[in-house]
Amino acid sequence: MEFIKAENVRFTYDEPDAENPEAPVHDVLKGISLSIEHGEFVALLGHNGSGKSTMAKMFNAMLTPSAGKVFVDGMDTADESKTFDIRRRVGMVQQNPDNQLVASIVEEDVAFGPENLGIEPHEIRKRVDEALKAVDMYEYRTHAPYKLSGGQKQRIAIAGILAMETDCIVLDEPTAMLDPRGRAEVMETIQRLNREKGITIILITHYMDEAVQAGRVIVMDSGEILTQGTPREVFAQVELLKTHKLDVPQATELSFRLSGAGCKMPQCVLTIDECVEALEPLLSGKGASA
Repeated sequence: MEFIKAENVRFTYDEPDAENPEAPVHDVLKGISLSIEHGEFVALLGHNGSGKSTMAKMFNAMLTPSAGKVFVDGMDTADESKTFDIRRRVGMVQQNPDNQLVASIVEEDVAFGPENLGIEPHEIRKRVDEALKAVDMYEYRTHAPYKLSGGQKQRIAIAGILAMETDCIVLDEPTAMLDPRGRAEVMETIQRLNREKGITIILITHYMDEAVQAGRVIVMDSGEILTQGTPREVFAQVELLKTHKLDVPQATELSFRLSGAGCKMPQCVLTIDECVEALEPLLSGKGASA
């Protein structure tokens, strides 16, 4: 069932100059149309300036279109009377977890959102406990957030969104400031919430290996959708992505280069395990002929 729908969305940060109406206006989004279903896990890719973060902010009415429409669960994001309801359905997790933590105790931080929604105290207690358990941080509920690792802080930020009982979580490069362990913790949490709780996930990332874990990938370039599809469909288009200065997963890159060198490789290798499986016959054959 359709949850988020964008119809020919345009957005500009620069309004036309009244004294110089001929001056160029910088369009960040140039007629984007897309839809996201309930329970989907979608990765939104693109290099800096492609418009992906601007598009993400449309999903919870942080920004509204200069032209076109965005609907969340049937509600028009341009309707200010619906903003509160939209943000109860779509929560956003930013890149730097330190910018989202507001309390000196973990459980108080997670309770901040529900408190501002006017939820009853006994219900807040229940939501906070459930949210912390969902991100495997319950045992840290009385700890100080500043003492936690980057990955743990980001999981607390996610718990704060969960406690508001949103249907969708938009994550804007949530692992950009984390080490590999922290990245793995956050991605495992995201996958589990999508798989077990049916929460719609929209992940903005520069890491192609994270995008591979999504059910669908949307690639943006210069304010437009370049291509979209399953990870295998998208990353099979190596030459197209490279033409637009976009990366592919490392395993895909290696496979592409080996195929170009004359080695028989599958059409699109996405993971290290798939790459190893594809290489084993080649390596064993080479060893046998030596």
